[in-house]
Amino acid sequence: MLKNDLILRTLRGEPTERTPVWMMRQAGRYLPQYMVLREKYGFFERCQTPELACEITIQPIDIVGVDAAILFSDILVVPQAMGLEVQLIETKGPVLPDPIKTTNDLSRVRIPDVDETLGYVFDAIRLIKQELNERVPLIGFAGAPWTLLCYMVQGKGSKTFDEAKAFCYTQPVLAHQLLQMITDTTIAYLQGQVKAGADLVQIFDSWGGLLSKKDFEDFSLRYIRQIVAALKDTVPTIIFAKGAWHSLEAMAATGAQGLGIDWCIEAPVARQFAGGQVTLQGNFDPAKLLSPVKVIEQETKEMLAAFGPGRHIANLGHGILPNVPVDHARAFVDAVKNYRH
Repeated sequence: MLKNDLILRTLRGEPTERTPVWMMRQAGRYLPQYMVLREKYGFFERCQTPELACEITIQPIDIVGVDAAILFSDILVVPQAMGLEVQLIETKGPVLPDPIKTTNDLSRVRIPDVDETLGYVFDAIRLIKQELNERVPLIGFAGAPWTLLCYMVQGKGSKTFDEAKAFCYTQPVLAHQLLQMITDTTIAYLQGQVKAGADLVQIFDSWGGLLSKKDFEDFSLRYIRQIVAALKDTVPTIIFAKGAWHSLEAMAATGAQGLGIDWCIEAPVARQFAGGQVTLQGNFDPAKLLSPVKVIEQETKEMLAAFGPGRHIANLGHGILPNVPVDHARAFVDAVKNYRH
């Protein structure tokens, strides 16, 4: 029985004594304790060693005091499991040396047995659940199929992912084939996470905002919808499609219990678009955590007042930045915890 189930109750629309809080990318790069491990072990070594993934996942619970743990892993473990080489260069970001460009390239990609290829993630989840000892829920996650396609086709990070978009527009049949393969793999992967003990899952569509409303439906949401449908009877799901505010109503209609939003849309507008039957998550600008503590506290109160009571999980509008001081992250979390509507 979870000692702190604020997030789960909020996702179910039940009344809570206060707004729950966690931060995207809370397990990692802004924590000195994480940097010690980063010096010793490579990125995928940290992801693939259950004991290390467990330690990193739990660090922010002890250090910052958030209301949920999120599994330390990476969205690119899925393309890796599907047969693509993925390198993570700490200062440069991800590189996939042999991206998908043609039908021939697609023959290198497979729908894997997730227990064989991603079993280390499930082992990590079991260990984390044991170590958490019911203190807070554990969030599992995966990248949305569109966002994974962006990396699998572009071969590296990009602000615009023009090559990935061109691939979808010039070879739509191939694009949809790849998106369906990613979707099938992701469903099995998230079901494995839930079976191992994840209490809820988040789908990260980091590049959803690069698409128009019509293209978002065609290349992203129709696949996210399949994932939500496959999980909805077992755990709550949160969709975070950064920048895709135009589709909040359509995302709410998937049956997901939560929708993440970034700082470019105001809470009342997001609520109007999403309707009253879904929990909103967000939307503090991560860069604002570099402000003086007093400013962070004031801005956090303003954010909470804008969302009002119930149906809100306090979070950042994107991942925490590596140069945020730990006491600033803690100030944000404490400001949420001390606030009463």
